[in-house]
Amino acid sequence: LYDTLGAEACTHIINQAEISLVICDKIVKVKALLDRIKETPNLRKVVLVEEPSAEIRESAASHKIDLISFSELEALGEQKPQEPKPCKPDDLCVLCYTSGTTGLPKGAMLTHKGTMATVVAAAAILKPGGIDISPEDTLISYLPLAHSYERLLECYCVLNGARIGFFQGDVKLLMDDIKELQPTLFPSVPRLLNRVYDKVMTQLNEGSSIKRKLFNMAIASKENELKKSIIRNDSLWDKVVFKKIQAGLGGKVKLITTGSAPLSPKVLHFLRCVVGCPVVEGYGQTESHAICSVTLVGDPDTGNVGPPLPCCQIKLADVEEMNYYAKDDKGEVCIKGPNVFLGYYRDQAKTDEALDKDGWLHTGDIGQWLENGTLKIIDRKKNIFKLAQGEYIAPEKIENVYVRSQLVAQVFVHGESLKSSLVGVVVPDPDVLPNWAKTKLNLTQSMEELCSNADVKKEILADMTKYGKAGGLHSFEQVKDIFLYPELFSVENGLLTPTFKAKRHELKVMFKPQIDEMYKNLA
Repeated sequence: LYDTLGAEACTHIINQAEISLVICDKIVKVKALLDRIKETPNLRKVVLVEEPSAEIRESAASHKIDLISFSELEALGEQKPQEPKPCKPDDLCVLCYTSGTTGLPKGAMLTHKGTMATVVAAAAILKPGGIDISPEDTLISYLPLAHSYERLLECYCVLNGARIGFFQGDVKLLMDDIKELQPTLFPSVPRLLNRVYDKVMTQLNEGSSIKRKLFNMAIASKENELKKSIIRNDSLWDKVVFKKIQAGLGGKVKLITTGSAPLSPKVLHFLRCVVGCPVVEGYGQTESHAICSVTLVGDPDTGNVGPPLPCCQIKLADVEEMNYYAKDDKGEVCIKGPNVFLGYYRDQAKTDEALDKDGWLHTGDIGQWLENGTLKIIDRKKNIFKLAQGEYIAPEKIENVYVRSQLVAQVFVHGESLKSSLVGVVVPDPDVLPNWAKTKLNLTQSMEELCSNADVKKEILADMTKYGKAGGLHSFEQVKDIFLYPELFSVENGLLTPTFKAKRHELKVMFKPQIDEMYKNLA
């Protein structure tokens, strides 16, 4: 259960999966379960990793919940050994509940066959590039344990006898953990890698001109090597210029993987130069056991997510409403193979939306085949997307909160997977804004003039933020900048469908200059 799912989603999962035992790491999470215990009649036992207090034991007992510590559970296992029950390939391995923000989480049914197929296929891609995992290797684990990407990495390590080091639980102390553990395998997400890039560039810009010149010479030298698919950490530049950066990652990293959201080509290229090891980017989703494609070790290009894994097929399907056609090597990414999930647990309707009758998983992502046979993700079919740090965004949910403001008639929320924040195009209410501006700001101007006024924009953004907080939006769901537009979106001007739904693609195209300007100002 993701920490961030919230009480309602956790209750739904416990009930739908008929969970009778939950393991919690901290007392505060046990309290959260006990607060809603009447809504989860199946729950009978709670195992607590942290040493249980007398108070929490008493509280659990009063709710007729059997609370035991993790050490007690281990002792029970030693006392009562059980006969092994080997799994079959098509048996369920895990119900992995998605962390999407629309509606309740869906339980993706992942099999043992799918897990093994994905792991073995990933190894088949990495081994020819010189990445062979052995018992001498160490993985740093800090991603959520409910994350399909994290689960896949751990399975890969266990299969090859490698070690797994778990971080302290505080991301702020992660760099300390890395220095202590000295991992050889470093899985990451763009948010963390962006932080590494920003920190290095800040220190560089604050340093002397000689340091900057040396750094640029080192990058240029490494770029030439990358073009020849040479990856190493023993050059003179590594020893003189990049040694401190590599030491910050423990000094022994031989593979960095990134996934969950796209990584900027600029950051990816920078990392490949300075860390002295392969940096590969994977693409996939929970429904494909985390990945379905991964970049090849030594590929100097950026902006693609590699060829399909050997365990699956990928095709692009026409998306007529967005003018993407497979004949042009563009369309919705569809996946077929043993790494495709069985469906959503006890949810046939959602399963039928994701899987077609021929077994193809429709991802909702728009892809493009490049000339070198790799896949590039260029758009999103469904109105859900991820920000750079991997959080799912449902723009329509956010828009429905913002239009509660009396000042807002219509709003179009926009985000991009290479950006860490949202922006919005807002049409102020033409019946409310003039009087409000006169009373609040002593302005008597036309709608066009009011929409160009910085003070008006500031007040409307503040009002929207207030309604966002009241509506339970997370900080990453709040727009950080807005553009005020004086004309209502309509069927006539091509910005609404006949059923009065926003034409998101058209809105994005029409307001591209303003969106680009807002992101430029936020940078």
